[in-house]
Amino acid sequence: MYQVVRARLCALMFGAGTALRRRAARRGLRPDAGMVTSEYAMGIVAAVAFAVVLYKVVTSGAVSAELQGIVKRALDARM
Repeated sequence: MYQVVRARLCALMFGAGTALRRRAARRGLRPDAGMVTSEYAMGIVAAVAFAVVLYKVVTSGAVSAELQGIVKRALDARM
């Protein structure tokens, strides 16, 4: 059912003679180019999950100590 409704809406909105179709063609866009809201939501959830994992790794004891050691050696280096 969803596909039928979507096909009819696309035919109405992006029919051969519509201004919307001509504008999309000039920009090189397909009628269904881009993400829908649910895809944006999943992308945001994935990005946040990745950020949380990265934060946990960077703030862990071993990584934190190594990063502090790198910064200390860089500041103590002779020029």
